[in-house]
Amino acid sequence: MKTVVPQTLRKLRRTAVLSAGVAAFVFGACPAHADTTLYVGAYGGSFEQMLKKDIIPGFEKANPGTKVVIVPGDSTTTLAKLQAQKGKAGMDVVFLDDGPMYQAIQMGFCGKLADAPIYHDLYDIAKFKSGNAVAAGLIATGIAYNTRLFQAKGWPAPTSWKELSDPKYKGKLVMPSIKNTYGLHALIVESKLNGGSDANIEPGFREMEKIAPNVLSFDPSPGKIAELFQSDEVAIAVWGNGRVQALRQQGIPVEFVYPKEGAVALAMGMCVVDKSANDALAQKFVQMILTPQTQALLAESQGVAPSNKKTQLSMAVAARVPSPAQIDKLVRVDWDVVNAKRAEWTQRWNRQIER
Repeated sequence: MKTVVPQTLRKLRRTAVLSAGVAAFVFGACPAHADTTLYVGAYGGSFEQMLKKDIIPGFEKANPGTKVVIVPGDSTTTLAKLQAQKGKAGMDVVFLDDGPMYQAIQMGFCGKLADAPIYHDLYDIAKFKSGNAVAAGLIATGIAYNTRLFQAKGWPAPTSWKELSDPKYKGKLVMPSIKNTYGLHALIVESKLNGGSDANIEPGFREMEKIAPNVLSFDPSPGKIAELFQSDEVAIAVWGNGRVQALRQQGIPVEFVYPKEGAVALAMGMCVVDKSANDALAQKFVQMILTPQTQALLAESQGVAPSNKKTQLSMAVAARVPSPAQIDKLVRVDWDVVNAKRAEWTQRWNRQIER
């Protein structure tokens, strides 16, 4: 007689196997003293929960006496915390979107990554040119839409960035603030589609003024966006493919679209904080995130395309993350240009768009 294994039990077994694989990846004995605490600045929500449940236990087991504490926050918040703690003990590792990560590097907050064999297994797009940071994974910024609401309205699925200004979405759009990478991506891509560029943002602001009347919320918090989609208060949003997957896992009827003009590349950066009191342990944490085992966990739970070329994904998971072909088509951002103008653009956004 065939034994039927409940889905929940299968999931627990799979998680245990993956966690065991992470635990097995030990970079030599760690000289951590009892109760050594590693502080990791990371995204909140489903990402934080995934770290606590599936990754940190294996790391702590592989490094006896170590406790990992997550300091949750979006990229803007974590960067502000780095500025506040400069010269003092604080976070040891941080996850930041690529734009804020380049700012953190420029401000001297990220130390050099120690050389290790794992870095030779990464795609070139995952490597930051300074050598002070690396991408834990790759995400696409595109369009999320409420499948239940679209079906009820008889609307076809969106296909283009230009649809964000369609009057039928009045009061039904979430456009994250420019302080958030997704909102900044939207401004840049709208500029490029209307004759501008990273350096010439004027067309982007003109287009955003047309889009603004459709916006119900500029709040980029995952919890708020989940609530708005679940209650059918919003039909469409500018959002990342990984965040959309997290919403789907909550049972929210939402799909991700790669706009025909191209989604925007977002690297989930991570670095070891300069002069960390736990530098050796922090380096091991970063390297562990890049192992094929952990990369597979990130892809499965967060919809993040692996940075490590050796990562093996099931067909189901591979279908939910940007493929190598899709990554090649992503719109790239020149962060050296954009970061130099970001403060100025933010002030202008607050005056003209989010008012």
